[in-house]
Amino acid sequence: MTKSTWLQGELIEVAISDLSDTGDGVGRFEERVVFVPDTVPGDRLMVRLVHVKPKYAHAKLHQILEPSPHRIRPGCIVADKCGGCQWQHIDYEYQLIAKRNQVIQALQRIGGFAEPPVDPVLVAASALGYRNKATYPLDISATGQVQAGYYQKGSHHLVNLNQCPVQDPRLNPLLAEVKQDIQQRGWSIYNENRHQGQIRHLGLRIGRRTGEILLTLVVKDWNLPGIEQQAQEWLQRYPQLVGVSLNRNPERTNAIFGRETRCIAGVPYLREIFARLEFQVRPDTFFQVFTETAEALLEVIQSELNLQGHETLVDAYCGIGTLTLPLTRHVHQAIGLELQPQAVQQAISNAQHNGINNVQFQVGAVEKLLPKMGIIPDVVILDPPRKGCDRIVIESLLASKPARIVYVSCKVATLARDLKLLCEDGLYTIKRIQPADFFPQTAHVEAAAFLELSQ
Repeated sequence: MTKSTWLQGELIEVAISDLSDTGDGVGRFEERVVFVPDTVPGDRLMVRLVHVKPKYAHAKLHQILEPSPHRIRPGCIVADKCGGCQWQHIDYEYQLIAKRNQVIQALQRIGGFAEPPVDPVLVAASALGYRNKATYPLDISATGQVQAGYYQKGSHHLVNLNQCPVQDPRLNPLLAEVKQDIQQRGWSIYNENRHQGQIRHLGLRIGRRTGEILLTLVVKDWNLPGIEQQAQEWLQRYPQLVGVSLNRNPERTNAIFGRETRCIAGVPYLREIFARLEFQVRPDTFFQVFTETAEALLEVIQSELNLQGHETLVDAYCGIGTLTLPLTRHVHQAIGLELQPQAVQQAISNAQHNGINNVQFQVGAVEKLLPKMGIIPDVVILDPPRKGCDRIVIESLLASKPARIVYVSCKVATLARDLKLLCEDGLYTIKRIQPADFFPQTAHVEAAAFLELSQ
């Protein structure tokens, strides 16, 4: 084949040499890049071109000519269809290598760091059965049966599940049986194209340490006949279920949760033990889905900071205080900054519940609060959303010059971008970067970067 036949629909032979940050295998054909999902470095393949550009193409796997030594049989029977995981066909040790490489490559390519000090990935306690939260879209099958699952890769076709090997196995009975209850109640299922129907998502959440479970139905409006009776039946059937809630999302949107949640039966939160503290976690609370690995990363942060008890710590993007509250035990005072008022209310409640009185929480955008604080903290924790830090946040840190910064990131591209800004004038140096595997079987990687003031 010559370059002139680089056309959609054609078959070409490709050797996979790398993995992209979205999880696809990366190969080269002549001088062009080819992205192929469901492949592994070391695979030699025949692939069909499905989306062609002059210098790159996306393809789908047609035939494995020679499998990679890192290719394994997935542990899930629908792994080749379901879009929930990308990497069940890759052995776990190689997943860790790929994730570390992903961090290094982003820091080199985007951040301009020639030899970033990236540690081996913090290994997950278990590569399966780890998720403490699952939110499933619902649909109706061709035969009229209620389905719950994840969308097929690259589509809005639902892959029906009765169990999921990456979620906490204690949630599987609810996933299988609640669908039947919805069917028997005759509740309508939401259709996003017509914006009609009632139930949009089924949400399940569990306290890994306590075993307490929350069940939440995301609905278009509150009118769900018989929900109070059904909620009581669920509480009686499942001893670990402590609360049933409705969340109302009336909008045409891809966002799962709406702004308002009502507890129908039981309590509106579950209890979870994290870093020897008891947290109250609600259906729509942000809380890391892998409790044990989040706790292990916190232990690395505590060890690296080696706090002496006299420090002032600011935790930007603090959420419900998951990092803030454990760290208060090692500092003089802590201040948490968070945009969401509901999260701050929960953080304050969790502090009071644990008898912590050397912390305060402020509601507002970090880029507005941080420049007006009037103090120079000893340590700043950054844990922003995937878009990273607002430029004003970076500029405020460069102006106030805290002695140490810990940047916890869920997207290494924006981490690399922001670290470049913090370090480009030599004001800060990166001491180490600790990746952590919060999402085994996927391409996602978390990382904590430790920065120290150079001057």
